[in-house]
Amino acid sequence: MANGFEDVEALIPVDVLRRGGVEVITVSVEEDSQVVESAHRVQMVADAMFDECDFSDADLLMLPGGMPGASNLNNHEGVREALLRQAAEGRRVAAICAAPLVLGGLGLLRGKRATCYPGFEQTLVGATYTAELCTVDGNVTTGEGPAAAFPFAYALLSQLADEQTAQQVAVGMRYAHLMEK
Repeated sequence: MANGFEDVEALIPVDVLRRGGVEVITVSVEEDSQVVESAHRVQMVADAMFDECDFSDADLLMLPGGMPGASNLNNHEGVREALLRQAAEGRRVAAICAAPLVLGGLGLLRGKRATCYPGFEQTLVGATYTAELCTVDGNVTTGEGPAAAFPFAYALLSQLADEQTAQQVAVGMRYAHLMEK
């Protein structure tokens, strides 16, 4: 997480994944603080600092969007290197809203289907833009924006746990019935 992150795009996936039994570690990329401030000036204490983390066993690296948060992530060389290693090893990467610009800039979307916040389509270098709330293509998951945070989170949970767990959490959170109407 970087200063300027979109609140719901970070916290809804964390909440859904943790409810589904997935270990989640939030990481601050800020140079000298675990406190990261959202685009709406909400302060959050991350679980760890970027330089303290070993991402070699991460099942997923997920980037929340928001501006200038997505740009701040894109400008962090360590984040970029970690994403390249993660993808090269065939492990999952995910980004929502404006944050797919980081994946696009690294070439991780070439030949993939992807979505993002409208207006950022040109940053999906080499991808086919879907305009979907959530697009999963192989090891890459992208989400459209704040309203897509729940479908994005459930897609990630189904990948990291299983579809049944994702469905159970969606029912328990009173989300599943919304999609039936």
